Amino acid sequence: MNSRYKEFLDSKMIMDVDSGFRLPVSKLNPMLFDFQSDIVRWALKRGRSACFADCGLGKTPIQLDWAKHVVNKTKKSVLIFAPLAVSKQTQREGDKFHTKVNVCRSQLDVKKGINITNYEMLKNFEPDGFGGLVLDESSILKGFDGKFRKAITEFALQIPFRFACTATPAPNDLLEIINHAEFLGIMTEKEIKALFFTNRAQDMVQKWVLKGHAKKEFWKWLATWSVALRSPSDLGYDNDGFILPELKVIQKTIRATSRDVKPGELFATEARGLRDRQTARRNSIEERIALCSEMVNKSKERWLIWCDLNKESEMLSKQIKGSVEVKGADSSQHKEKSLLDFQAGDIRVLVTKPSIAGFGMNFQACHNMAFVGLSDSYEKFYQAVRRCWRFGQKRPVDAYVITTETEGGVVKNIKRKEKDAMRMFDELISNMNLTGQLGTKREEMVYMEEVSKGKGWELQLGDSVLTMKDIESDSIGLSVFSPPFPGMYVYSNSRHDVGNTKTIEELIEQFRFVIDKEHLLRITMPGRHCCVHLCQGVAFQSRDGYIGIKDFRGKVIQMMEEEDWIYYGEVCIDKNPQVTAIRTKDRGLLFKTLRSDASHLHTALADYLLQFRKPGENLDPIMAGLDKDIDGWITQEEWIEWAAPVWYRQVKGYPGGIRQTDVLRNYRDAKSNKDEKHLAPLQLGVIERVIKLWSAPDDVVYDPFAGIGSTGYVALKLNRKFKGCELKKGYFDVAVKNLKSIGKRSKGFNIAQVGGGIK
Repeated sequence: MNSRYKEFLDSKMIMDVDSGFRLPVSKLNPMLFDFQSDIVRWALKRGRSACFADCGLGKTPIQLDWAKHVVNKTKKSVLIFAPLAVSKQTQREGDKFHTKVNVCRSQLDVKKGINITNYEMLKNFEPDGFGGLVLDESSILKGFDGKFRKAITEFALQIPFRFACTATPAPNDLLEIINHAEFLGIMTEKEIKALFFTNRAQDMVQKWVLKGHAKKEFWKWLATWSVALRSPSDLGYDNDGFILPELKVIQKTIRATSRDVKPGELFATEARGLRDRQTARRNSIEERIALCSEMVNKSKERWLIWCDLNKESEMLSKQIKGSVEVKGADSSQHKEKSLLDFQAGDIRVLVTKPSIAGFGMNFQACHNMAFVGLSDSYEKFYQAVRRCWRFGQKRPVDAYVITTETEGGVVKNIKRKEKDAMRMFDELISNMNLTGQLGTKREEMVYMEEVSKGKGWELQLGDSVLTMKDIESDSIGLSVFSPPFPGMYVYSNSRHDVGNTKTIEELIEQFRFVIDKEHLLRITMPGRHCCVHLCQGVAFQSRDGYIGIKDFRGKVIQMMEEEDWIYYGEVCIDKNPQVTAIRTKDRGLLFKTLRSDASHLHTALADYLLQFRKPGENLDPIMAGLDKDIDGWITQEEWIEWAAPVWYRQVKGYPGGIRQTDVLRNYRDAKSNKDEKHLAPLQLGVIERVIKLWSAPDDVVYDPFAGIGSTGYVALKLNRKFKGCELKKGYFDVAVKNLKSIGKRSKGFNIAQVGGGIK
């Protein structure tokens, strides 16, 4: 194996085993409960881990004791990132547990020992010099864009000890597992998705869900690097001191009015979509504010009021005596001071949003709260409730939920998500084992090599970079293939898989080995072509922080030119935007966006066929066109159509175009249990045009990403020879069947018809 390629593959391998150290019980803070002590010891042994413990179970003393021992072990400082106002709360908790905590806002403020800052201050720090990193209330990362999550993951890469703590982990949002696993260095996004998830993208937003067969293994894997508990008994400990008081969720429903009746309807109906729910909420704002204000003004007790709209908090703060509003536009100083003053009892009524004060704060001195506006986020609702309803709360907690009749869907949605979260939490807890064999290794598809041959064809199982060594130099008349597209599908978790890469840049780096002068360029005949089929990359909000297009096409062209290929031409392959809109629910293609906000509209993504030529003179001319209309040759009429810069799709009245569904039908047989649902074989019509144009009868056509054998199928049908390589055994086996079948069904032209021997 090429040493450079081996080094690249090794860089993609992940083995995550215990990387910490063992600590005797006698070294732990004696003020900790037994279950807290065992979590600290387990987390130190793991080195990089997560603690998903419910509110009030002592995540703060757990992470502080963990941090203290990391400081002692590494002789370096530990940095804790926390939500706004939690820093000073943690500092006070540290005083209770005889652990000094330094609150800082930049690298200049860092002191030797344990330091804590707000998430928003990330840009003010450098990872150098820290021995450990803690994310307090780590689920709050979902509130930041993809760029911030990527930045904090990159910040952590150089720090050996990492600890993530939250009360509402990924069981409520499985993709949050990816955020945590990547932060901890357990596995990459691509690997996790390849092993456990399938993609159901809608509206330019990726929707990854657990594969049915992978659920059991997913929870087992998660339990190797995280611990979850809702009470000490979940881990086999006594619940003394950790019994929650009664929680009463009291529904206050505002009756619908004429304002809630939609045009064309006689009666008000329950809001269905997000837009309808927002409209219903705005229509009832005065009634909801009046009900809440009356209730709180009659009371002399402390209240925590949760809102969803700025107008709600603004009106409430004006109508409720002694209230203080905390909104997003306020300064950090005002936010922090108000939250701490409410905690201390200096403010009777706090009016704010769950996104501002719903994470990390301990408001158990208050037992009355009201939700005047609800979003669809179960996590925000749950976290907001748990600010008061937590272990250590001495009184029953009353949570009033004030909605209108037409908002019923919001409450139902939250209740459904609550059931889902509890069910998934049960799965995680059932796999917990603090004393068992811990550490997770990267499960990888076994690399295999195999060769299958038939009349005029040869297919290799393996990595094309490695198997190309068996192909003679200057022997391939044409290569045509569709490489993995970045961010579209995850075909396997093998290091050899070009698609199993984190970024377009990494994909290009591995793709380069396939086409360079030691591989594809070497085996291609001088003056002959390599045709690459691809589409542009897509940027997703959840992953990239924005919705848009990434220039995969441009990067491939640049790479090919850098490896001495001549960029010779390209064709745009038309796609049906309506089919795409129906399949993906892409907001930018939908008719309703035309009416609501056309700034979000964009044209459908086309496919591209890029044509590259190997330098040198073609010594074996390709006579592709004849005066006779013989199957297998190109007519003048066909060339007029094919010479156009766009190959249009097949539509009514134009039967000669590319049909999007013109693919080999049995590709589903190639799927193994861990495969993606959406395999995208190249259209046979595209392959046929390429082979007819740029190869001659008896030429060898090559495909380094053979898949289920589409290129070989067409090549044999057109009396060419075929060589290919496929990494996945399932696809390889189906490709072999397809290649064997073509000999029985071929209706290709007969060379003798045109005089024979023509190259």
